[in-house]
Amino acid sequence: MKKLLVLYLLLNLPIVSAGHAFKENYYQKDWCDKYHGIMEYRLNDDTRVDCLTKNYAVEFDFAYKWAESIGQSLYYAQETGKKPAIVLIIEKDTDFKYYERAEKLANNYDIQLWYMEKPDKKNYQNKNKSTENQIYNLISQFLRYIVNEILGLIMSIFL
Repeated sequence: MKKLLVLYLLLNLPIVSAGHAFKENYYQKDWCDKYHGIMEYRLNDDTRVDCLTKNYAVEFDFAYKWAESIGQSLYYAQETGKKPAIVLIIEKDTDFKYYERAEKLANNYDIQLWYMEKPDKKNYQNKNKSTENQIYNLISQFLRYIVNEILGLIMSIFL
């Protein structure tokens, strides 16, 4: 019985996006639209550049993934003939330590480095509730409902 209760509680925790306030593609779309880039530009090997502009092959990553972004930006630049660039996503002040690490290598390898900070979530929810987030929320609610119904049936059998 305790196992069922624990399972029930675990399955009913809110579904979140890996602890991030916004998904990476939120920042990617915002930046890429602003600078007239092509999102998810597909290369011959089926890898994708997050945003390809006139001058840059841009990789987006959360700040703690700074090292990964270095390699990806260099690879995408080599494959496209564009300059390498990175946009690190800064969600909290302590993330700037990752930006500083990336900056050292970016200076050595001639990589353009930018960052974006998390927008005010209240403003985002009030002004920019995207269709993607609405769909995500509906699916999450539906899955929680299904899990509740199934677990309710199981629990009623054993009670």
